[in-house]
Amino acid sequence: MTASDALRGLSRRDLLRLTGRHGLTSVLLGAATLTGAATLADVARAAETTRARRLSGPARHRLRLGASGFNAASLLIERAGTLTFIQDLESRTDGAIRVEFIGDNEVCSQETCVEKTQSGVIDMFTASTQNSARVAPYLNVLDYPYVFPGRASQYHFLYSPVSQAVLRDPLERRHGLKFLFSHCELRGLQMGASFADRPTVTRLEEVLGTRNRVTDTQLGRIAMQLLDLGPVPMRWDETQDALRKGQIDGAETWASAMAYSGMAPLVSQSVDLRFLCGTEHTAMLASRFDALEGELQDAVMESAYLAQVHVQAANEAALVKTVGYSDPPLPDTILAREGVRTAFLPPDQIRIAEEMCAPEFNPAPWMEWRARLDDWANGVDTYATIHRVAREVAADMKPENVPPRRWWKS
Repeated sequence: MTASDALRGLSRRDLLRLTGRHGLTSVLLGAATLTGAATLADVARAAETTRARRLSGPARHRLRLGASGFNAASLLIERAGTLTFIQDLESRTDGAIRVEFIGDNEVCSQETCVEKTQSGVIDMFTASTQNSARVAPYLNVLDYPYVFPGRASQYHFLYSPVSQAVLRDPLERRHGLKFLFSHCELRGLQMGASFADRPTVTRLEEVLGTRNRVTDTQLGRIAMQLLDLGPVPMRWDETQDALRKGQIDGAETWASAMAYSGMAPLVSQSVDLRFLCGTEHTAMLASRFDALEGELQDAVMESAYLAQVHVQAANEAALVKTVGYSDPPLPDTILAREGVRTAFLPPDQIRIAEEMCAPEFNPAPWMEWRARLDDWANGVDTYATIHRVAREVAADMKPENVPPRRWWKS
């Protein structure tokens, strides 16, 4: 039983009544504890018990976490780990830290969560690093095309102590954000109605010259230009309408984002181009972290580590069994129900794309951004360093088999 399963049978009115009485965070955390068929009364009791436990002692710190467009259902499609982190942190600190979860774009969107955190409106947020890069441009460091051969290499990098020096410390110095944990996928193209009657894509040339939504990552836009994928800058909340109206051929994003956002009914083919990171991360205002007592800082880090381990296993399972990102999609998954075809390009086609846009093969377009990011990282060669660490694991390693490490400890 998941929080999503327990809440699925409730009406919107019942859910609003429960959250009004017990708070959204307690309802979500309580629902996640249920097993078997759950009634409204079951969810209400679980929420009440959870709320009583969370309020059993005085909170020394109350934190607000904005989760962009996420809610109970979407967090069980894309396993970003936010609720797991909150639940563990409150339990680990015996309620000394209490976290209010605010989802459904109520306090911030994909594009504004960084600003709301930096201004102190919220203390933490969950959003993609690519959308967040507009306000925190150092996050572009994750977006060198084809720097990560697969999801295993992404997890390996996030667990590596090298990520502290190349990603986390520069982000904190420049933007005041503490990168806690992230889900890991690689971005492809989610093609709309113009590809519905075409054969399933097997060659890169079949998508060249199309027009596709691109996020706020500058490196992603450069990569799409080099790949002749017609990048069209567009807010996440505008993308579905543009697909529906045929204003774009597709959108670059990852499979579970397409699924959790309700985009799947508008997608005909999901092309596994794997050219760029898709990382839905959770970060904290660094000054808020620094204001915590030492033992509570340790608790935040340990809860972030547990959430990272949870995400690594849970999202890999959800990709196949909930989203349906396999060939073919498993029955009763989101992609199967919506008739979305998965197009996994063969290695030779991925190699063609890599040689067209990766800094290793086409360095000139990246020189300016590499110099900028290297300067922000105190002279570290960011691309070469991430590229090296990403290849410390085999390219075909299963992501769930990457050994976890506490990255902040050498």
